[in-house]
Amino acid sequence: MTRVDFYIINSTDAAARLQLSCRMAEKAWSQQYQVYVHAPDAHSANNLDQLMWTFRAGSFVPHQLAGESATDCPVQIGYGAEPESGYQVLINLDEEVPLFFSRFERVVEIVNLDEKVRQAGRNRFKFYRDRGYDLYSHNLDG
Repeated sequence: MTRVDFYIINSTDAAARLQLSCRMAEKAWSQQYQVYVHAPDAHSANNLDQLMWTFRAGSFVPHQLAGESATDCPVQIGYGAEPESGYQVLINLDEEVPLFFSRFERVVEIVNLDEKVRQAGRNRFKFYRDRGYDLYSHNLDG
């Protein structure tokens, strides 16, 4: 069954969510996992694509936007459509639970203290809990 981890950042800064998603993608990739980052829209996906190149000095996370030519890239950033198969970790940055989430071994949900983000996170938590998924919460300093 899919494991769902909620990471709660002690900050209202939207950039902190993106930074953490880059760190989580890097960590999963370093552990040999294939990662799909689900963004809410094209603008967010493009911003995250740019940030992945610069989020930490000396860091390299091989990634691409969904639909780009490379097919064996370990980290893919997309939105809207369902990703191709082969990914084990889903990092969800959307307000909604993606319909395809149960294909993944692990789902990472990143929530901060912004009220809109928190409420959407609560709704996703309830969705997973009501369906019997294993839920874990991690409180982080932002």
